[in-house]
Amino acid sequence: MEEATAVERAGEIRTIYLGGGTPSLLPSEAIHALLHELPLKFRNPQSTIRNDAEITIEANPEDVTADSARSWKAAGINRVSLGAQSFDDRVLKWMHRSHDAARIGAAVHALRGAGLENISLDLIFALPYELERDWERDLDMALALRPTHLSLYGLTVEPRTPLDRWISRGATHAPDEERYAEEYLLAHRRLTAKGFSFYEVSNAARDGFRSQHNSAYWSGKPYVGLGPAAHSFDGTTRRWNLRAWEAYRRTIAEGLSPVESEEKLSAEQRETERLYLGLRTAEGISAQHLPRLSAHSRAFEAAGWLYAHAGRLRCTPEGWLRLDSLVSDLTMQTEIRS
Repeated sequence: MEEATAVERAGEIRTIYLGGGTPSLLPSEAIHALLHELPLKFRNPQSTIRNDAEITIEANPEDVTADSARSWKAAGINRVSLGAQSFDDRVLKWMHRSHDAARIGAAVHALRGAGLENISLDLIFALPYELERDWERDLDMALALRPTHLSLYGLTVEPRTPLDRWISRGATHAPDEERYAEEYLLAHRRLTAKGFSFYEVSNAARDGFRSQHNSAYWSGKPYVGLGPAAHSFDGTTRRWNLRAWEAYRRTIAEGLSPVESEEKLSAEQRETERLYLGLRTAEGISAQHLPRLSAHSRAFEAAGWLYAHAGRLRCTPEGWLRLDSLVSDLTMQTEIRS
């Protein structure tokens, strides 16, 4: 597991997220111990976990059994983010995933049997066309399992990864922008028709099941990350820990800080981040920014990318596809007018 992240306010821990690695591989007693020890790691020695705190664990389908699900529930876990990715066995094999499509349904069944009803499924889209993946079928299969939440991620190519090497030698094709847009907009139509609301670029939920933890990130709230490569943010400064486990373990054993580096955000960076994070969400950004952005916002509205409603500027699904360029243009105009 790479990290445990918690959002704390006034001595109360409101959300905990065990993820960024594979926490579902931890023994059940380690999950119990981790949740017991977390409050002790905060600056406020009286920190406590709220009774209604959202406590999420990331899990691979192959790690979920009836026993593990019951132990997570007993430890205090009340939300599970399941890395389904696809319901096509050929695609899962291409991704080098250890589970098959049937295992996803079995994992959901085990979680519900343990009383864990708040289940999110991760799906990936915009895969190379040669895989002949049926995205609409994957969406239907996911919906048939009745999750409360879905996270959808387009395939990206990171440098020096196996996918990057496959593409460089012609073994597969890079993600296609047109396919990306088509599949993203299809997901919006399908999920909206089934009662889900996209409350953020990549996340859709049934009423009452938005991820509180991720929503805290997008609203700029402070958070604390514990573990190798974990990130923390206090409102102005972002810090990140040593990535390599052995270096992290040795530093902690010596009583030293595991923080590898930090970045203090300038006023301009905070403004850009506020715009970007705000426009990622269904709530958009406040009306106080509309006057100075009005010229560009009108152009974006005409293109069907933005709309103003109830004193807020919000992206349409088509606008979310262009979020980086929209924020870049809006930020540039803000600087010019300041």
